[in-house]
Formats: sequence, C-alpha cells, structure tokens
Amino acid sequence: MTYKLLFVCTGNICRSPTAEGIFRHLADEAGLADRFSIDSAGTHGYHEGEPPDSRSIITARQNGVDLSGQTARSLRMEDYHEFDLILAMAKSHLNHMQQQKPPDGRAEIELFLDYLPDFKNQDVPDPWYGHEDGFQHVFDLVHSGCEALLRQLQAAELKKQG
Repeated sequence: MTYKLLFVCTGNICRSPTAEGIFRHLADEAGLADRFSIDSAGTHGYHEGEPPDSRSIITARQNGVDLSGQTARSLRMEDYHEFDLILAMAKSHLNHMQQQKPPDGRAEIELFLDYLPDFKNQDVPDPWYGHEDGFQHVFDLVHSGCEALLRQLQAAELKKQG
C-alpha cells in the first residue's frame, strides 16, 4: 500500500518543494520509493505553475537532490481526502489547513518540525527574502526533518506488520 504525503508552505516554491525533493531522495536511497506518493503544495496560489525558486533548486542540487520537474500548485480540498499525512512547514499553514479541512477529510495534518524533538512547535523559516545561506540552513533543517519522518513512518509500518 502506498502512503501519501503532502508538504505545504505558502507559495510552494521554497520550503515544501525542498521537502518533497529531499523525502523523495531519501525514500529512493532507502529502496522505499514505491511505498510513498510524495507531493507539495502552497496555501496560496501566488506561483501556480512555476518551478521552485532558483535558489532552492541550486541549493538542493549542491546537496545531491533534484527538484527539477516540480511545479507550484495550490492546496486543494480533495487533498484532505487523497493524502494520508499533510505536513505544514509553519504554524500559520497548520492553522489554515485545520480551519479548511472538511469534516470527512481523512488526512492527518501535522507541523513538520514536530518530527525533530529539539524543534517541536517551530516553523521552518522562509528563506525567500534572505540570502543563499538561508536556503542552505532550510535545506539542512528540512533534511533532518525528512530523515526523522522517514524513520518514524518505517517504525510505524513495522509495528503494523509485527
């Protein structure tokens, strides 16, 4: 069975596409790519149809992760029915989605950095207005979060099997 993950930030051009690319890369490296369906979206459609920010693409590429082929899209109502887990990059995204989620939506909605004990209840900073070093900081933070998320999902799957 495929587990469906959606990463969400504001415009879907920096944080969430980085998370999508990193998680896809880690799952592939672990030989688990076929167990996950991974996507990203934005709470706002400012950049609908655009590729990720060039600084995100460059930073990811320098770290061995490919973001090419991704295009920004807005969060849709059907996402709450199609995905198993929706991960918010910031508390504002979490609040937005909790208010918008239909009563019959099956997706769990969580704050992404809650998977890192030292960063619980914290936002992934938006690197949009900063310099390249901010994009590297976000990449490193998101990479750590994706590693923790993958470990937790693997452990949960083993519990189900055992």
